[in-house]
Amino acid sequence: MNFDLTDDQRMMLESFARYLDENSSTEKVRAAAETQGFDAVMWRGLAELGAFCLRVPEDQGGLGLGVMDAAVLMEEVGRTIAAGPVAETLVAARVLALLAASDQAELLEQIFTGETVTSIAYADISAQPKQWVAGGAVAQAVIARKGNQVVLVSVPQGAVQCEPTMADNAIAELDFANLESIVLGEGDKATKVFAQGLEEWKLLMSVALSGLSREAIRLASVYACEREAFGQLIGAYQGISHPLADLIVDVDGGKYLTWRAIHDISKGIDDAGAQISMALWWTADTAARAVTQSLHTFGGYGLATEYDIHLYNLRAKVWPLVYGDPSRVLEEAGRRLYAGEAVALPDVGQVDIDFDLGDEANAMAKELDDLFNRILTPELRAKAHYSFDGFDAGVHKTLAEHKFLFPEWPKDSGGREAEPYVINALRSVWESHGWTSHPVSTTGMVGTMIRKCGNDELKQDVLPKIIAGEAICSLGYSEPGCGSDVFAAKTKATPDGDGWWRIDGSKMWTSGANIAHYVLMLVRTNPDVPKHKGLTMFVVPMDSEGIEVQAVHTFQDERTNITYYDGVRVPDKYRLGEVDGGLKVMSAALALEHGGGFMKSQQALFESAEQMCAEITYQGKPLIQDVDAQKRLARTRAHTYIAEMLGDRALWVGVTGKESKAYGPMTKMFSSEKFQSDARDLLDLTAPYSLSKRDGAAGELNLAYRHAHGTTIYGGTSEVHRSMIAEKALGLPRTRG
Repeated sequence: MNFDLTDDQRMMLESFARYLDENSSTEKVRAAAETQGFDAVMWRGLAELGAFCLRVPEDQGGLGLGVMDAAVLMEEVGRTIAAGPVAETLVAARVLALLAASDQAELLEQIFTGETVTSIAYADISAQPKQWVAGGAVAQAVIARKGNQVVLVSVPQGAVQCEPTMADNAIAELDFANLESIVLGEGDKATKVFAQGLEEWKLLMSVALSGLSREAIRLASVYACEREAFGQLIGAYQGISHPLADLIVDVDGGKYLTWRAIHDISKGIDDAGAQISMALWWTADTAARAVTQSLHTFGGYGLATEYDIHLYNLRAKVWPLVYGDPSRVLEEAGRRLYAGEAVALPDVGQVDIDFDLGDEANAMAKELDDLFNRILTPELRAKAHYSFDGFDAGVHKTLAEHKFLFPEWPKDSGGREAEPYVINALRSVWESHGWTSHPVSTTGMVGTMIRKCGNDELKQDVLPKIIAGEAICSLGYSEPGCGSDVFAAKTKATPDGDGWWRIDGSKMWTSGANIAHYVLMLVRTNPDVPKHKGLTMFVVPMDSEGIEVQAVHTFQDERTNITYYDGVRVPDKYRLGEVDGGLKVMSAALALEHGGGFMKSQQALFESAEQMCAEITYQGKPLIQDVDAQKRLARTRAHTYIAEMLGDRALWVGVTGKESKAYGPMTKMFSSEKFQSDARDLLDLTAPYSLSKRDGAAGELNLAYRHAHGTTIYGGTSEVHRSMIAEKALGLPRTRG
């Protein structure tokens, strides 16, 4: 797996960033508005850096680089809202070179040097002779499709009647019926080259919008760290920080969804064409929301023209809207997924990013998949459930015998010393079979804490049972009335003589306590110090006298529990860490819990909805043929792909040791929130059939809707994760007490 740019791409990024910081400053962007929204000096400087020949093959005078290289440029163009149709010119230069390099050598050279601006028309000019063009106010030529021909349209000086536009950035409406053109090529080969160019433009614009959005959020975050209101920095208010946290996740997601599309094109993945459409739709929508919230952060000052944020606000709308309504691009994704619409994929060139988990991960995943297929009988599959309710002691022990319960553990501790990529692949297998991982993940976390913080006697007593698959564990953190504030615990442990402790109190949401052998419990051992300092962690045997387990049933068809502890005596060997040192132990436990996502649940959601849409009849035809249904299914797929990319990024950063800016919480928060909103939407789409709990897709979709509500709470609520993201990714002040 690799999310890194190549050395050459990093050098290119630094070069373009330095140049654009100086030559596309907001002062120069403002000045360009006075000259039809175009900066000729900046444009020629970009040309000198090789910008406009990036995508032209070497044998036609260009640099012969790939779309990922062009994406490096476009992200910087977006960050600095450079004045001019950069993406369109990149595409125009490539199309011109591929169709008529020798006949148009002079024009091609003028594009390379920045002397001539050449743009593209998005729609077939034979069907739509009058249309808006990016850079149309300053372009000397436009490349367009005209029926089965690709033509070069000359735009003489004075032929365009310029008019004020939202961002004053050189867009203009051209009447191609009144302009002269020459044919560059005709027939399927020529029109395919042009169609590939349009798809490449979508990718380049997607990256530019991501760069623009990121910079807008950065400006807002900096301001939120400077402006005070009611005695504190406004960034400390969750009403300011949480929306920005949501948006930076969406921005990252859009960037990596675009990268995924480029990668999957290079690998020949079936739905790569749909991913192109998804990327443009998502980044356009994200940019619109990002600049609006960023401007809102500035309050009234955001409306003042001397503040730069309004420049980003207007560009975020103008850049993609020249092409048309972004929601139409989501319709396009739906057609490509569900109506068989063909797409001419661009030649993306060399792609060095890679999202494969590797041969070892794939091999071990197959081994586990084969084992599940052997041991999961129809009866066991019918019993399967995502929660502790799906636990089966026989399956659990068989998995232990094959060292698949805790494969990341050392071999002498019942593991395989599997690397993180392998673990990720194995988790996907668990989820693909619908087999519960809760008893395993919870028990694994408790076992890891014992290995790290337990004394030798505890390790010798408990770990062998866990390793053999003979014991599972539950978590006792939350208490009635405390919610996510685990450090407000009131359940107390007091010394009871001869190295024993007495525990009294109650714990809420102790899922699996009814079948668990141990519970990892945070208790108060010192009430006379600040609440987070007087806590200690214990591993409590569930067969101890004085423990009562009462069922709490959720509307997710899941049992959890409230557990009561009345004079429960526990020997000191079951203590983890120092007395009153529970914070340190708890922090290590939370580090194991925060992160991850629900991508397989998301995938199962849209697959169930797809199946239902194929079976349900709407207005005399299958619902899946309905445009609105296709859009909504495509949207859910896009959310799933983004969650997967965020999860892969977090995994890769962890493996490589690179800095993580709350990438785990980003994955968990985005995945759970979209799982919930998409489940709600697809339940609506397939109603009333989705209301049934019958076997099959309807029951699965019904349960997904109910299950999704818990995912925004498990492992810390979305609000907790938003605060973490705001602090670590945006540098905003701490918002929690």
